[in-house]
Amino acid sequence: MRQVETALEAERFIEQVGFAACLTDSRRPGPSLYVAVCGRRDAVMPRNVQKDPEASSTWLLKDEVVRRGKVYYAKLARGKTMFLAPRMIPYFHAIWGVRRSDETRRLGRNARAVLAVLRKEWEMATSDLRDESGVKDRQAFTRAVDELQAAMIVVPSEVVYAPKFTYIWTLGVGRFPDALRRRVSRDHALREIARCFLAGGGMTVPGELARVTGLSRPEAGLGNRALVAEGYATTPDRGVYWLVKPDSG
Repeated sequence: MRQVETALEAERFIEQVGFAACLTDSRRPGPSLYVAVCGRRDAVMPRNVQKDPEASSTWLLKDEVVRRGKVYYAKLARGKTMFLAPRMIPYFHAIWGVRRSDETRRLGRNARAVLAVLRKEWEMATSDLRDESGVKDRQAFTRAVDELQAAMIVVPSEVVYAPKFTYIWTLGVGRFPDALRRRVSRDHALREIARCFLAGGGMTVPGELARVTGLSRPEAGLGNRALVAEGYATTPDRGVYWLVKPDSG
């Protein structure tokens, strides 16, 4: 595989695969920026990750990709931190996104307090946002921000290391307005997420799509079976799906 060395190459990699983890290695299924930086499909992250130059390069590339804002990056379903190509944002949002009309019902009080400040200020560092929202307990604030990320409302826009380490937070719709406002049915979204994963790997085994994306296993199965129904995939055994290769004629 071609080694990724620059932010532009990282963005192209994410666009190609559709969605990817940041610092997973070959022991976990699914695309990974770390594996792409290593340029080896069998890359394994060492136990002492702080001294691993490839892990450090991946982390710095992640920071630059976040700052550039060309691809989506956030902690999504089940706490999975992922990159999304813009073309995949509507499908993930159809599954996990929270519409503004549903916020009162689906978001917690602290999350709504943080969101109210961001809607007013648009962008703010962690410590300032904690103070302005009134959610001053660190753990409660982290849970609130994680909730807003999982709802695909808030994303990090920059990582700052000096004079102290902090994330800058902003509204996802400011970076990806069309993708986040596009309406997609849940069935369509499941099918396209499954298609993206199968196109990259060529096959999937029981539970794999659910583990990588955060989908429930029944919903992952619905997406995969929809691909079988349209002739894009075959299923030789329960929970196993193969990509149908085009007839070379």
